[in-house]
Amino acid sequence: MSTACTSIAVSTVIFTVRPTGPDGRHELWLPLVRRVREPYRQMWALPGGPLGEDQDLETAAASYLHLTTGLTAAHLEQLATFGGLTRSEGADERVVTVVYWAALPTHDAASGDGDLNVTWLRATDLPPLAFDHSLIVSHALERLRDRIADPTVARSFLPAAFTIAQLREVHEAILGHEVDPPNFRRHVLRSGRLEDTGKRVAGTPHRPPALYRFTTADAPEFFRSRSTEETP
Repeated sequence: MSTACTSIAVSTVIFTVRPTGPDGRHELWLPLVRRVREPYRQMWALPGGPLGEDQDLETAAASYLHLTTGLTAAHLEQLATFGGLTRSEGADERVVTVVYWAALPTHDAASGDGDLNVTWLRATDLPPLAFDHSLIVSHALERLRDRIADPTVARSFLPAAFTIAQLREVHEAILGHEVDPPNFRRHVLRSGRLEDTGKRVAGTPHRPPALYRFTTADAPEFFRSRSTEETP
């Protein structure tokens, strides 16, 4: 590979949760697209592509996400820049990739199903991916788990009104293990970040659970970068 020329690309890591684990436990999933040309032809990769001369980074990331998967994220956050010297082996030029990430509620993520060149896989059980995309996913998972202490970490995975159990299920999916229900409930209710909507889930055989929402419309976004990152 010649390093005389460097191009810029964008990639996206999109997480959702699905009840696919043991006993219906929720797990993190993400969409991948099949590469149709070399290098890494027929391998799975993150949605993305080269940055156009007339595109800004976030617009390009959103455009490639929708073009390749049919998905639309309400808000994309910049995660990191990957520019290691060996990450573009097999390509005609060196490629520096700016990575964006987001979360989708389960019902929104369903729109990405049905394309033979798009697949959804467990984020913690992936095959080898093209380029350094396995490293990118690992970095995204690490950042996501680092911020789990904030009760609003699950906000983008949930509908506007949700139960405490739904909130806990998202936390369990991110952490990869069960969380004690009573302790979790006590913690999030004491956090001051939730308020009771006054409504309850309909159609349940027992006492219907209460529906909650976050206390402010501009609750902290868990994908907000604490600082600009560059990753080799």
